[in-house]
Amino acid sequence: MAVSVNAFFHQGTGTASYVVVDSSQTYAVVIDSVLDLDMGSGRVSSTIADQQLAFIQKHKLELVWILETHAHADHLTAAHYLKQQTQAPVAIGEGILQVQRHFSSLFSKHPALADEASGFDHLVKDQEVLTFGDSEIQVLSTPGHTDDSVSYLIDNNLFVGDTLFMPDGGTARCDFPGGDAAKLWASIEKIHKLTDDTIIWVCHDYQPDGREVQIQTTVAQSKAHNIHINQDTKKQDYISMRNKRDAGLAAPKLLYPSLQVNLWGGLLPEPKTNGKRYICTPITENYGEKS
Repeated sequence: MAVSVNAFFHQGTGTASYVVVDSSQTYAVVIDSVLDLDMGSGRVSSTIADQQLAFIQKHKLELVWILETHAHADHLTAAHYLKQQTQAPVAIGEGILQVQRHFSSLFSKHPALADEASGFDHLVKDQEVLTFGDSEIQVLSTPGHTDDSVSYLIDNNLFVGDTLFMPDGGTARCDFPGGDAAKLWASIEKIHKLTDDTIIWVCHDYQPDGREVQIQTTVAQSKAHNIHINQDTKKQDYISMRNKRDAGLAAPKLLYPSLQVNLWGGLLPEPKTNGKRYICTPITENYGEKS
């Protein structure tokens, strides 16, 4: 029996999170979990994560891994919450250490120097193989969007995070620290060299032109139809397009809330002396400049 992929879509952030069940239908992993955050009230809740926990309980599954494709900048991860509920370890790409070092001073955090200091239980490496039940997870390093970006290949299913969107959505932005359009080109080349029938599961769908949500494509479809990079695209043309496009993009709405939580495994900021937790927004003073 093949693994089964069960998608949970968070409409507020356009995020697809997955529960993948091993071929024995006994063990599971969660990929790219998500919390709700209402910025107006500061309310954090766990609607999708609780649906996933209910699914796991209903089907009498054991959660073995909580996997992150990277430290997201557009939604909060529920990784720590899921770990509290299940004791499953949280894993992310080893490039997270570089990302943490970049942002540690901004958020008054000590940079992680080793796995045990990172806030994650395990830092995965390129070509590493994780197991869950009778199934295996092959790790593919796919940097370019961020330094820590990885994809997870489970049977014929590839979970690509933000590296690729649906063909009509294009590819990830590369203007975050450590982002690099040439690296992203190489990562997508790696993905497009997989067998044509490999199923690609994306982490986000922003429904271009208002179409219905789509989160699943194939390597063949991506190679043929991706609007930013396909078999007819030249490397330098892609890099130029990506850099020009990124220069005009606004910051994600949940950039600073997401980074303060996601860079350290989903831990919310420590409470202040009044017992309340706060998410901070660094301010850049541009008085008098034209917008």
